[in-house]
Amino acid sequence: MAALRFERGQGNRSIYLQIGDMLRRDIRQHYKTGDALPSENALSKLYQVNRHTIRRAVDELVRDGIVVRQHGKGMFVQAPSIQYPIVARTRFTETIESHGLTSSSRVIGSCIEPAYGELVRSLAIAEASELVCLETVREMDGIPFCLCRHFLPHDKFQGLHNFYSGGSLHDLLEQKYGIELIRLKSTLTAVMPEAKDLALLNVPQHQPVLRVKSINVDKLSGKAMEYVITRFRGDLAEIIVEP
Repeated sequence: MAALRFERGQGNRSIYLQIGDMLRRDIRQHYKTGDALPSENALSKLYQVNRHTIRRAVDELVRDGIVVRQHGKGMFVQAPSIQYPIVARTRFTETIESHGLTSSSRVIGSCIEPAYGELVRSLAIAEASELVCLETVREMDGIPFCLCRHFLPHDKFQGLHNFYSGGSLHDLLEQKYGIELIRLKSTLTAVMPEAKDLALLNVPQHQPVLRVKSINVDKLSGKAMEYVITRFRGDLAEIIVEP
């Protein structure tokens, strides 16, 4: 980064706004997503202004989603937010790649567990019925984007927990089991991050995540086949609900 020469006349823009403009330009030219910015002290020395002025400049970038502050770690270049539609047939890979980004999905847990409470009601199954439970992390350009917990009836998808290792889950279900899933309904809530979110989504403790609970049904029969809880990074996802 190169030091600025500021215009301090009465009719000129505030110095912190000029610094913000320079930071934006330098980020575009010299930084990539995830890179750390110099500390406020370093920027203060570089631009020969006090830390309060630097902080106001960085606040502008944080507000615009260009920079994120992580407590105890520093300031980092933020990934661009993604408009993520909630429609009947949402596919993560298609959505992310339509923005010119790479997508990936990896499994962090799989098991068989009994159904209780909300799972019983949402999937219209008997209590203690066996469910396949899959946990995945989905990334865009290598950056964590969301965490998913999928629950599916084991009697309909036997063996799924043993061989699913990543990629499009719904495409796999269609190819191997002949079941195409579409969304019946979704519930969106802003919640504070859990311990797992902090570690796997790399979000600060005070930053809410967007939790979407969805019921997906067999397109042909209309029977509920999947209950999924997705926790999106609130700083990266713009959820769009479309009829």
